[in-house]
Amino acid sequence: MTRFEITGASAADMKTLCDWADEEGWNPGRGDRFAFAVADPDGFLVGRLDGKPVACISAIRYGGGFGFIGFYIARPEVRGQGYGIRLWRAGMERLDGRLIGLDGVVEQQDNYRKSGFRSAWTNMRWTGVPRPGDDAGVELVDASSLPFARLAAYDRRFFPEPRDAFLSAWTGLPGRTALAAVRDGEIEGLGVVRPGSSAARIGPVYAASPEVAAALVRGLAGHVPGGEVAVDVPDVNPAAAAVAAGLGLTPGFETARMYTGPAPELDRSALYGVTSLELG
Repeated sequence: MTRFEITGASAADMKTLCDWADEEGWNPGRGDRFAFAVADPDGFLVGRLDGKPVACISAIRYGGGFGFIGFYIARPEVRGQGYGIRLWRAGMERLDGRLIGLDGVVEQQDNYRKSGFRSAWTNMRWTGVPRPGDDAGVELVDASSLPFARLAAYDRRFFPEPRDAFLSAWTGLPGRTALAAVRDGEIEGLGVVRPGSSAARIGPVYAASPEVAAALVRGLAGHVPGGEVAVDVPDVNPAAAAVAAGLGLTPGFETARMYTGPAPELDRSALYGVTSLELG
């Protein structure tokens, strides 16, 4: 008799989840799983069929009132057999009572709407090697040179709950670069780049102006061999797509940010690139 069970993800499972996401064409950043694991160690679920991993989902709790769904994957050989929806229900149950967000691929958005999610904006992944430009008016510094409490406070303008453990790992893991834009001692931008299986992934991009956003993307790309980067740009900030186009990047992969209730109040005018499609 076939046995299906849902368990928490092990460290080995976390690598498998990222490999599956890569096979789906999502190009997660290398090393992202280490930052994911500290965000909510119990938030990654794996569906096992006779002990073999066949499906996964992340259901991450942030603070007391927010959650984020990601990594929702059923392997091709088990799709249509009900295992994915059982895992989905387990993830949603884990976040019961919270406002829940996700970034949904186009082909799944109708299913998410049936579960009570509504679109807040569209993310478009822009990819390429940024054109050179004159960024002399923008001062970029290594984000690790700033007090972490200031970075965490700045991030709170763009996320519904504190996520300090995740942010510390996200900006500080080996192999990635975090840059902050500073003017008169105040943070006016933040960006992180990390290697991917294809283009290096940039996220987030927070910026006080289009000029700061462009300088951050160019500065981060300068730390990437070959300079090819990909950034998920939200259309909720109309200036963000204009910056990406001006940098010579090309649009491609599309997702929608969706919530189960009213979208949280964020500084959308300064949001030029989302942090992660998997964890928000």
